[in-house]
Amino acid sequence: MDGLANVDVTLEILHRIADAFARRDVDGIVNSFAEDGEFRNAKGPDHWGRSYKGKAAIRSYFEPLFASTGDVQWKHTSEFICGNRAVTEWHRTATLKTGEKQSWLGCDLYTFRRSLIVMKDTYIKVVG
Repeated sequence: MDGLANVDVTLEILHRIADAFARRDVDGIVNSFAEDGEFRNAKGPDHWGRSYKGKAAIRSYFEPLFASTGDVQWKHTSEFICGNRAVTEWHRTATLKTGEKQSWLGCDLYTFRRSLIVMKDTYIKVVG
């Protein structure tokens, strides 16, 4: 990230994050977040879903996800940046250990600070 210390977000940064998801690279994903970063999952008990604050909490979500859905994949279809905010649109597919197939369209609303995610808020469309 040398040279990006004073940059909030670029397409290169968004692509690096997308690549970490494509590789199911938990360290790459977690290290894309600021220490005080927050991930809001689309599903959860609250109207905003479920919130994971800090790197340890974010890791606690993604490690079991990848363990339970070995073929989970995100294909990014669009992205744009406005100031320190960005949006990515994607198609997620996965097969659960139960054999259930998932196919979701979704988007992430990001807020960045100095090239790190301070908020990743996920929204999905689920068939069914």
